[in-house]
Amino acid sequence: MSAFDEIQALLRERADLNSRLSLIPYDGTPEIKDVKGRKYLYTRKRVGSRVTSTYVGVYSEELHQLLLRNTREARELRRQIRKLDKRLAELGYQEGELSSRVIENLDFARANMKVNIYDQAVLEGVATSFPQTEEIIENGRVNGMTASDVQKILNLKHAWEFILDQDVIQAKSDYYVLCHIARLVNEGFFSDGGRIRGIPVTIGGSSYIPPLPIESVVKEHIEDILQAHIDDIDKSIRLCLYAMKTQVFIDGNKRAAVIYANHYLIAHGQGLLVIPEAHVSEFKKLLMMYYEGQDSKRITDFLKGNCWKRF
Repeated sequence: MSAFDEIQALLRERADLNSRLSLIPYDGTPEIKDVKGRKYLYTRKRVGSRVTSTYVGVYSEELHQLLLRNTREARELRRQIRKLDKRLAELGYQEGELSSRVIENLDFARANMKVNIYDQAVLEGVATSFPQTEEIIENGRVNGMTASDVQKILNLKHAWEFILDQDVIQAKSDYYVLCHIARLVNEGFFSDGGRIRGIPVTIGGSSYIPPLPIESVVKEHIEDILQAHIDDIDKSIRLCLYAMKTQVFIDGNKRAAVIYANHYLIAHGQGLLVIPEAHVSEFKKLLMMYYEGQDSKRITDFLKGNCWKRF
């Protein structure tokens, strides 16, 4: 592996660890406080020169053990990140500077992340309300939803956090970024959800049967799209639709495709591409038509007109 390839792999791994760290609720050292004979749990965390104390809940052994596990996991993730930083320094890597436009786009994406994840969950048929989605994103759990649906939402957050990492947003929107996003959205469902599909699949409601993808062909098609002389929004839409129709992975293709398209769009400071809840039904109809070989202009115009968020 060349130094460049190793740096790119290390940056993807570091972004993955940072996004995992952000998923840990109640980050900090557990602290038990006794108030008028009742015990309460807090977390203590140093932020700069200050030590903050955050209320978690009434003491229970189960909650206390959860906080202890969170502390151990966060400590291990930070240790791994420091190890990667050391190796990156040895390879001569230096942080690049982002343009002000891309920085604004990253802020725009973070500000809209909860809504984007909710819309993606609706597209995937996850039975959730926005308040439930928000609770899962903030605390990692919610009552009244299946464990599978909760995991899908957490995976979406993980994948969005990954592409919003400043190192990752500077990486080329290539096949390897797409595979890593797919691995994140499939986490907990498949042992290697980012590996190219090796078995036949069918698509419900459509006569279209996607052929088995060939890695070299997928890479070539992605590169052709990236090199095309078209607007960035059109490239983003083509990347999205190509990944969906090709069904590159065993599952999670729509989720991965949308986030992958946003990696490209955000990296070029051109906003976001997300199918809003109100347009999901129409999008699915157009997607079936696109799968079956009908004019791609209709779905492209639809995405550009209804799903492109600019700032």
